[in-house]
Amino acid sequence: MRTAWLLGALVVPQLLGYGHGAQEAEREWEGGWGGSQEEEREREALMLKHLQEALGLPAGRGDESLSRTSEGREAQGAEEDGQGEEEEEEATLTPSSSPSPSPTPEDAISYILGRLAGLDAGLHQLHVRLHTLDTRVAELTRGLRQLREAAGDTRDAVQTLQEAQSRAERQHGRLEGCLKGVRLGHKCFLLSRDFEAQATAQARCVARGGSLAQPADKQQMDALSRYLRAALAPYNWPVWLGVHDRRAEGLYLFENGQRVSFFAWHRAPRPQPSAAPHPLSPDQPNGGTLENCVAQTSDDGSWWDHDCERRLYYVCEFPF
Repeated sequence: MRTAWLLGALVVPQLLGYGHGAQEAEREWEGGWGGSQEEEREREALMLKHLQEALGLPAGRGDESLSRTSEGREAQGAEEDGQGEEEEEEATLTPSSSPSPSPTPEDAISYILGRLAGLDAGLHQLHVRLHTLDTRVAELTRGLRQLREAAGDTRDAVQTLQEAQSRAERQHGRLEGCLKGVRLGHKCFLLSRDFEAQATAQARCVARGGSLAQPADKQQMDALSRYLRAALAPYNWPVWLGVHDRRAEGLYLFENGQRVSFFAWHRAPRPQPSAAPHPLSPDQPNGGTLENCVAQTSDDGSWWDHDCERRLYYVCEFPF
């Protein structure tokens, strides 16, 4: 019996020390071994308990140490659970009160890329509209070109018609002049009873295919005088001829530019050579630079100079 007590006294403290060493080893290697280390501790505690029962020793330090170890673990677990719950509560409360995080460079880049994508889409739409406008402008330009071509063709056609009408009027005037007027050689004279200035009368004669009368010799002058006397009798009317000195005073030319070589100027009758001319019938020409155009009277066929803007009858000549 005494021997058993001595053996217990020697073995139990070592076993208790072994238990404390195991606890310390457990604390040192707690983070590295995990589940296998905890099973080793339980196995050692169970071996210690069986040894104490075999030796008849009361449950003392080993149980206390084992209970303290288990209580420590439970307390530590409770503390960890409490800390975890507190952290969860803080985590649940914190987001509502914490400020929003500041934007990161990635957010700025994403924003810029989004804006660039929007600008690219807008530019694409502008290009589409510009292409549509270019197509419309091309169509309008083509239509305008066609209208210009049509207008040019119409203008040419109108010009052709006008030229044809002018030729027809000239031919008609020539025929009318020779049919209604008087023919002399290769000329026909036709009187017009419209009052016109000398330049306007010349234009009307040209439009009808002729010109103002240009008697080149005495034979033509006598024939024209007889025609005018018969057409305007018993009155005496001055009638425009195609004779003027507008280029130079005293230099009389026909309308075709040829110089006049035959004249039939009026001369006042004098009973005596030394008598003064009649005031109402002075010698011609007497108008100077104020009267540069020539008209022929219908009673005696004499020439008088008049103001070119005076409105008189006129006589046209037409080639035959």
